[in-house]
Amino acid sequence: MKSLISLLVLAIAAFAQVAPSKLAPPDAVRIEEFYRLAPTIEDKLWSGWSKVPTPLILVTADTEFLTRYPTPPKEFKHVDEDLFARPRQYPINLQATFPAFGPPAVIVVGQPSNTESKTSTPWLFMLMHEHFHQLQWAQPGYTDAINALGLSKGDTTGMWMLNYPFPYDNPGIARAFANLRDLLLRVVNEPDGPRFRSLANEYINARAKFFAKLSPDDHKYLAFQLWQEGIARYTEVESAEAAADYRPTPQFAALADYESFRSFAKRKRSVTLDDLSRANLPSQKRTVVYSFGATEGFLLDRIHPNWREDYFHHMPSTDSLFTGKYRIPR
Repeated sequence: MKSLISLLVLAIAAFAQVAPSKLAPPDAVRIEEFYRLAPTIEDKLWSGWSKVPTPLILVTADTEFLTRYPTPPKEFKHVDEDLFARPRQYPINLQATFPAFGPPAVIVVGQPSNTESKTSTPWLFMLMHEHFHQLQWAQPGYTDAINALGLSKGDTTGMWMLNYPFPYDNPGIARAFANLRDLLLRVVNEPDGPRFRSLANEYINARAKFFAKLSPDDHKYLAFQLWQEGIARYTEVESAEAAADYRPTPQFAALADYESFRSFAKRKRSVTLDDLSRANLPSQKRTVVYSFGATEGFLLDRIHPNWREDYFHHMPSTDSLFTGKYRIPR
């Protein structure tokens, strides 16, 4: 009898591990809001963005829910019209986008309280950030351009993007970065006029000098991170501002942690600039690229408002966006 009971317990436990779970109502509301919001923003910001697939995995404590993926892997069990579930594999705090099962790239994200977003409205616009990564992944030649950097050194997992040994702690590079950071803040806070034009050209020249201090590989790595993550953060800010007048569903607005989109949009840009003012290479390392690259996007909006048309023509670096026609007359 004891062995039979043990077998039953094991069978029940095994069934619990594979049995599909239900998506919690607040999670369903958030995901539905993302798919409702995105089409109102996408093509206003990036041409063709609305044509990019938007599969998403929501990671909860014990289950992962997959939606909008064309052919879900077999380990995902059907639980609703376009919803599939499997036992959790990814960290509950993950915010990332990658081709988890081959193309298209999938947004893999935890619930708001488990991520850096903390609450529902920032979480929603974080999804727009990750959705922009889907647009990057969908570009013809994207993977070839990343591989051509020659920075992986045999790493096929993609972790080199996070772990590349950039000289963050080099005192000379850290000081030069801090000076460039301060100049970038000065120019973006300067009103339009002759002084702005002068500072913008000063920044462009200082930027070139800073990158010239780096080794070729370090230069390529930082330029890539600014192109990929910095402009994704820029897009997150722009998405919030584009949605300032968007009216969410009553269900989303009724969430306990709801913040109005207009309120969030008003503070998102200033939070990014504030993050940049504290950006420090030795202590923050790679994460400085988010606020720095986003602020360069703000500057490009003023130097050359059509720069986004060229962004994907120069993968994966923003360097060309600060040369040639992007210089402005004094």
